[in-house]
Amino acid sequence: MAARRTTPLVRAHRRRFAALAVGLGIAPAAVVVLLAACLPTVSAPAERPLPPVSSRWATTPPPALAVAGADPSRAPAIDLVDGEWAASVAGATGIPRRAVIAYAAADLTVAHEEPACAIGWTTLAGIGWVESHHGSYGGATLDDSGLVSPRILGPRLNGDGVGAIEDTDGGSLDGDDQWDRAVGPLQFIPETWRRWGADGNADGTRDPNHIDDAALAAARYLCRSGPLESERAWRDAVFTYNPLTRYIDDVATRANEYARSVSPG
Repeated sequence: MAARRTTPLVRAHRRRFAALAVGLGIAPAAVVVLLAACLPTVSAPAERPLPPVSSRWATTPPPALAVAGADPSRAPAIDLVDGEWAASVAGATGIPRRAVIAYAAADLTVAHEEPACAIGWTTLAGIGWVESHHGSYGGATLDDSGLVSPRILGPRLNGDGVGAIEDTDGGSLDGDDQWDRAVGPLQFIPETWRRWGADGNADGTRDPNHIDDAALAAARYLCRSGPLESERAWRDAVFTYNPLTRYIDDVATRANEYARSVSPG
């Protein structure tokens, strides 16, 4: 588990930018996740040396294998991704098969919506591991439908060692009507879920506790600023999900491990 990390920037901007915060890493890591819009004076310094190749960025894996004839704009995730492909990837990487389907379906859907983005399902898998161990943090389980239960909640964002974000959802998502808490396998702040929430399983609802919905929301969010094909563009996108170099490196390392696990040779 990563060392405990916090940022004072959330406290400084808690009222002005609370509505744009993305999420919070799982409780032991205490990783505050902010949208780039939350931090207008912060950017990844161009002069900072990039980390070693081993934790550089997410290399392009073999593409997710879509079911023939499936329409990414309509099909639920479970019907979009080839089951045998997902089982093979799960065996090679250790990612739960149901999570593989969610990440791959989000990749396919965004590739259909924004072909130039090139996000790669391994990037989503890297984030999913760092945020919640693919929906298994704290004894939670990911069932065959894609729902994570019990809910995975980050700590109360009350300013005590973490950022301070007053309640934005009346407790409807996080069960707290005083302070926000990050929710689900990809740890979305409630107000950000209101803006970016997606319906990846095509059931008519947007639920941050459902891995199909959360993965698609994360993919669309990361792709919002353009193609991720270069190292710098990829790192800048993940930086907006969580503005910490260690976080970016952890996601890159895990994403590259997954890519190597399924790459020929």
